[in-house]
Amino acid sequence: MSNACVVGLQWGDEGKGKFIDILADEYDIIVRYQGGSNAGHTVVIDDSKFIFHLVPSGILHPDKQCVIGNGVALDPAQLLKELAELEEHNIPTANKLFVSDRAHLVFPYHKQLDLVSESEKGDEKIGTTGRGIGPCYADKMSRTGIRVAELYHPEHLKNRLKEVVQEKNKILRDLYNAPPLSWEGMYDEYIGHAARLSPYVCDTVELLNNAIKASKRILFEGAQGTMLDVDFGTYPYITSSNPSVCGVSSGVGVSPKHIHNIYGVMKAYTTRVGRGPFPTEMDGELGEAVRKRGDEFGATTGRPRRCGWFDAVAVRHAVMINGVDSAILTKLDVLDREETIKVCVEYKNSSRSYVTFPSDLVLISDCEPVYEEIPGWLEDTSGITDKDKFPEKAMGYIRFLEKTLELKITMVSVGPERKQVIRISDE
Repeated sequence: MSNACVVGLQWGDEGKGKFIDILADEYDIIVRYQGGSNAGHTVVIDDSKFIFHLVPSGILHPDKQCVIGNGVALDPAQLLKELAELEEHNIPTANKLFVSDRAHLVFPYHKQLDLVSESEKGDEKIGTTGRGIGPCYADKMSRTGIRVAELYHPEHLKNRLKEVVQEKNKILRDLYNAPPLSWEGMYDEYIGHAARLSPYVCDTVELLNNAIKASKRILFEGAQGTMLDVDFGTYPYITSSNPSVCGVSSGVGVSPKHIHNIYGVMKAYTTRVGRGPFPTEMDGELGEAVRKRGDEFGATTGRPRRCGWFDAVAVRHAVMINGVDSAILTKLDVLDREETIKVCVEYKNSSRSYVTFPSDLVLISDCEPVYEEIPGWLEDTSGITDKDKFPEKAMGYIRFLEKTLELKITMVSVGPERKQVIRISDE
């Protein structure tokens, strides 16, 4: 029996969804352990494109079970929308998807607080999606959150909503001069959600630990990337949870000793959405060209992503945090037209150099990236299906990354579809 976790090694959007879909063949259960509808996993199968915000990517496999763990900030309206879209594609979800009764719920007041607090920040905006995820996690930590299980006690839910909405309205009115919200409409809406979600809700902690006892194979999937981790990322320009493997145990209630293999997913270059430090960011026409070639627009918001050269300093940090066993490299084909490719191998300021990522963002802003240049291959790789057909210089780039990161790359993606994945070495 061997369980695994797939994590992003950059600032998210590395292509995890596609590889979770591919790896799902080898597992019985696929589990989402953190994040909320601010994340988007995209899977392309033939002419169909699926974008998941909450449902685990493994749902596309007919014989797999999928779990949304307690660590997820659950927007029930978004989940029901995704389930309806799957039904439209004749993809069944009954007895396949299980939702933790311990997951915290995202309410309209979370979204409203997210929007007004972000708008007040001016030039200091974090760059949130406005989906209410941060405020939901804040309520969880301040012990004022409402969990899925509470939906099934109507009088209790009514009293909780009255109390919480009254408090949130004070904040909205007094701090942000924003209009108040109605708890009554919210109550009716969420009682309706409760009825529709009821067949999916269960104690997923018990489900998963019983599955482990029965020697089922489990694949844990994270949203976003390690450099957005609330503890280990570029704080405060981060997400509100632990996308790193550190989030698995708290996010699903499974002991760390049951995670046996960790896959790290990384792009052949780097992107990030929103504000925050980005030492290798490309300027001008080159950044725009890579953005267009890589279709670098957010699956959740459509926002253009900032693009940059591969940052080995950041990825080394992520590899260390996660204890990555092997890596998956995506979007190699986006670099097909580059005559020279740069890789940042260290940061340097007037006093010293850094080969692992500093925690001090003021210090990072004082540093310059130090690049090594690798010759490009100037050949189309998007149609390659065999590792022996890779241009020699493209394989040279892959081997350079392996050496720099001290990490084996086992699979490479050269396009959005399942068939555009090449296994280049065994794990």
